[in-house]
Amino acid sequence: MKYIDIHQHQIPALGLGTWDLRGSVAVDMVKAALSMGYRHIDTAQFYENESQVGQAINQSEVPRSAVFLTTKVWPSNLGKSTFLQSVQASLQRLSLDYVDLLLIHWPNPDIPLAESLEALQAAQEQGLTRLIGVSNFPVQLLKESLDTGISLSMNQVEYHPFLQQDTLRSYMREQGIALTAYSPIAKAKVIGEPAIEAIAQKYGKSAVQVTLRWLVQHGDVAAIPRTSNPQRLMQNLHIFDFALNEAEMHVISSLGVKNLRLVSPQNGPAWDA
Repeated sequence: MKYIDIHQHQIPALGLGTWDLRGSVAVDMVKAALSMGYRHIDTAQFYENESQVGQAINQSEVPRSAVFLTTKVWPSNLGKSTFLQSVQASLQRLSLDYVDLLLIHWPNPDIPLAESLEALQAAQEQGLTRLIGVSNFPVQLLKESLDTGISLSMNQVEYHPFLQQDTLRSYMREQGIALTAYSPIAKAKVIGEPAIEAIAQKYGKSAVQVTLRWLVQHGDVAAIPRTSNPQRLMQNLHIFDFALNEAEMHVISSLGVKNLRLVSPQNGPAWDA
């Protein structure tokens, strides 16, 4: 496993995303992931599976201290009167005392950003989370956030070979903010991409494995592919026994000219060019 070093903490570069995993499927997949060697689990208030994720972690033989757990606060809870209350509710559903990373899931233009960030920092100061960050924040909102003096560890955004986020990535590197890539395999669109498939054939890997390797090989990127298939869960983990050379990294990066954004709600922020 590779790790991202950020603010004196180590984040496993490969994790399990749990979007749309519900009920016993969520429990079984998280428990299976932990038994296979995953140590990074991602959930959110909006996913409505925090209870199942917490159940799996608590039933696992893996110590809680060895699991890096992220949850995210939904936009409707970003006001000062609801933020900390919603985090406490998340912890109750998880049956845990803290999470490792707490993120603002999406910005809410109807609530002052400084108000949300103050509550986010308060959650950290109260020991409800070890690290704090945001999700779906473009450069302008990151700048506004950092101007408040708050220290952010992570920005979770859509990131895959077809969406390079060059402007955002450059700014985040300057500020020492790591990136968690959701939709890391572009909703399976990397499968069948000739450039990726050619590299996959060379290494005896799948296009998905090559893509995940490309992501984690950046050094400051974590990937959280979501799957409900135990076989694919294991396959996704097998990306640390090979490395892409510089030319192969460049070939995959060059696919970013497609600028294919798959997640862009109408009420989302103004994305970077």
